[in-house]
Amino acid sequence: METLHVELPVDLITAARLDQGNGVSQEAAKLIALELFREDKVSLGRAAELCQTPIEAFMDYIGRHRVPLHYGLDDLHEDWQTIERLGL
Repeated sequence: METLHVELPVDLITAARLDQGNGVSQEAAKLIALELFREDKVSLGRAAELCQTPIEAFMDYIGRHRVPLHYGLDDLHEDWQTIERLGL
């Protein structure tokens, strides 16, 4: 997976209560994936894949952020495509 390095203001990281250590990139990726899922831009499986988090852990994560789990036929189809692409 390709990566992109982004500079963020320290005040933003502090306001988001993100650990300023090595975990900030992973947590920022989860927050972006969470928002993409919340806005119906990606399926649950794709959001988990984008932030490199097991789907079960991502489901727990969205639950802690009080994002409703909306999962329809389109999501199922997209997740099957993700599974096939990953060879699982």
